[in-house]
Amino acid sequence: MKTNYTLIGDVREKLKELPEKSIQMCVTSPPYYNLRDYDNQENQLGLEKTPEEFVANLVEVFAEVHRVLRDDGTLWLNLGDSYLKDKQLGFIPQKVAIALQEWGWILRQDIIWAKKNCMPESVKDRFTKSHEYIFLFSKQPKYFFNQVLEPVKKNTVKKRTIKGIGMRPDEIKKLKKGGIAGYTNNMRNKRSVWNMKTASYKEAHFAVFPPELAETCIKAGSNEKDIVLDCFMGSGTTAMVAQQHSRKWIGVELNPEYEKLI
Repeated sequence: MKTNYTLIGDVREKLKELPEKSIQMCVTSPPYYNLRDYDNQENQLGLEKTPEEFVANLVEVFAEVHRVLRDDGTLWLNLGDSYLKDKQLGFIPQKVAIALQEWGWILRQDIIWAKKNCMPESVKDRFTKSHEYIFLFSKQPKYFFNQVLEPVKKNTVKKRTIKGIGMRPDEIKKLKKGGIAGYTNNMRNKRSVWNMKTASYKEAHFAVFPPELAETCIKAGSNEKDIVLDCFMGSGTTAMVAQQHSRKWIGVELNPEYEKLI
């Protein structure tokens, strides 16, 4: 199958060109609801009249992603929230996640992307928003996943954990052999709050997620030579990171101007 290229056009149509069960994983960030016009492109998502219409369109897109994913594949979906009328928080990411669950996806985890360098906001009646969501979906209860570890400082494990309080008998048995549950050589299972800086690219729209975010998802969801899909490719961060880690990739992008950036 041809890889390392971008399909230009409406994602709802272009995904139909990909073979069934041909992709190992998808990591993507759709346009956020009612935030900006991406260069006046026809058929773009995010400018629907209602949140319900936006959610329905994303369900349609990810139904096709479900079709092209392998049975053990995963979807990593980054989505930020929007404010609606009367200054009401839309809860758009949660609505999308629930709609995808109802369609048939298995929602395995919600991850918080805590932005170290969030955009300032001129608001005085609430706190500045400094996080977005990443949802991990799978097609089946058992799926491919590489454990990702992160460093932990020495001697930071609480004494109650060392003593085995709140641990299962099998964990205590392992503990007595010299290990601490979840900790190996000053490394631990990565947490669900990811502290990462936003990325900027002067030639693209500013909603560019950082390479570190794509890297974490790609390492967890695939092996070398696997195919990674980004159905809202933008400037090509997912493709760049996939190629750096010896993965193949396929992108879909509505705006033909982004093809040269990718």
